[in-house]
Amino acid sequence: MSKVTLDKDTFKALASEARLEILKALDGRQMNLSELAKKTRLNKATIHEHLTKLHEAKLVKKKEREGHKWVYYKLAWKGSSLIHPENTKIVVLLSTAFVFLCGGILQLWWYAKGKLIEITDDMIHSDTPIITTKNAMGNETAYSQQLFLFTQDPIFLYAAVMCFILFVVILSVSLWKFWINREPKL
Repeated sequence: MSKVTLDKDTFKALASEARLEILKALDGRQMNLSELAKKTRLNKATIHEHLTKLHEAKLVKKKEREGHKWVYYKLAWKGSSLIHPENTKIVVLLSTAFVFLCGGILQLWWYAKGKLIEITDDMIHSDTPIITTKNAMGNETAYSQQLFLFTQDPIFLYAAVMCFILFVVILSVSLWKFWINREPKL
């Protein structure tokens, strides 16, 4: 799991209530200076100063397009992780659930594939050949018949069932955590 490193610049950037409001405003969308000023009810110059500090702390990204006069700001990965630390856990849970789903499908495929085992005369414990034929002269010729047995290992079936159960449980927990944490707690 990735960790967010909080250095001196990050602590300084998070020390202001106005900067925290800017981070909340940028949650889930990008905005320009005017939109942020409207949303936070702060002066544009003040917003610009706070955005500079947030950008230096790598909490906010600047998006400047050539030929356009507007500069847009959006949360960087570090800023998003600070606002929504629970999202990292949810992503890890969903990834784990997906791994168990793939494992269950693979185990089920191995179970269905099974093995084809050739049964020989030694396995039947018989000294006499299985098939005898007579040719046109009346001579008997002995042939051993090839028999095959299709077997399936139930361990693969049990492993598939366990993987599917774990998939459902972990998926349910991650969806439950997502439902609880759909609002930011900052």
